[in-house]
Amino acid sequence: MERREEFVRLARLPGANRAELCRRFGVSRSNGYKWLRRFETDGTTALAERSRRPESSPGRTPWWLEARVLAVRSENPTWGGRKIRRVLETEGVASAPSPSTITEILRRGGVLDGPRAGERRAWTRFEHAEPNLLWQMDFKGHFALQGGGRCHPLTILDDHSRYALEVGACGDEQTQTVRARLTEVFRRHGLPRRILADNGPPWGTAGADTPHTALSVWLLDLDVGLVHGRPYHPQTQGKDERFHRTLKADVIARQSFDTLDKAQAAFEAWRALYNERRPHGPSTTRPRAHATA
Repeated sequence: MERREEFVRLARLPGANRAELCRRFGVSRSNGYKWLRRFETDGTTALAERSRRPESSPGRTPWWLEARVLAVRSENPTWGGRKIRRVLETEGVASAPSPSTITEILRRGGVLDGPRAGERRAWTRFEHAEPNLLWQMDFKGHFALQGGGRCHPLTILDDHSRYALEVGACGDEQTQTVRARLTEVFRRHGLPRRILADNGPPWGTAGADTPHTALSVWLLDLDVGLVHGRPYHPQTQGKDERFHRTLKADVIARQSFDTLDKAQAAFEAWRALYNERRPHGPSTTRPRAHATA
């Protein structure tokens, strides 16, 4: 401030060589004349350093919209930019921010986690052309119940639409348990053409001397094909594996359950949210029902 005040005082003297003064004070001519204009308009206080922030930012997301983005994220801590944008569009927000802008809002809000949070990643999507051509089925890793025993979540996902057909709180992974669950799913959604399952009981193992189990024989009798993923290649059932990760983050890791019934109630509430409200990208089609064989 003292240097600027001195510069202005000398530059305002009669006959002052302002260009030479700028050189001696080590400032550009544009800055020197800017200080003079400010002084002549508002006096000494105008020589103080001013913020470079623009008075208005027409391209900035409105505060209320940023607040809504953070609110949706708070309600659904595992959702990213694309899903939150779909929710805003569903709510009728005419100028919903792009997924990348929403990601930046989440980053500024301090709610992104993980070492690669928000990074763009290359991906290739494989899916069947129509619903009910292929289902993916597997058990999520079991967990302890507070009242004793363990819960074995059985998940069934449609490969085309990613519609969650079943999230069952099972007490074991036996054939009769899986068969009873499948029977109810068949009644609701019809029979699929094929089911993709893991290797081992109760599904059966491809390429083994005795590849069939009681469950696989029952499915074949219903004219439902049973195929198996490659051993030690969980990416074959990538959609179901990703579904398990979401199930764990949204439900299993966030609460505990005393009984299988309470776990089942929580699974059903979350399954409705997953199917009916949670965005899944451009290919979100409810599976069509087929005539039961």
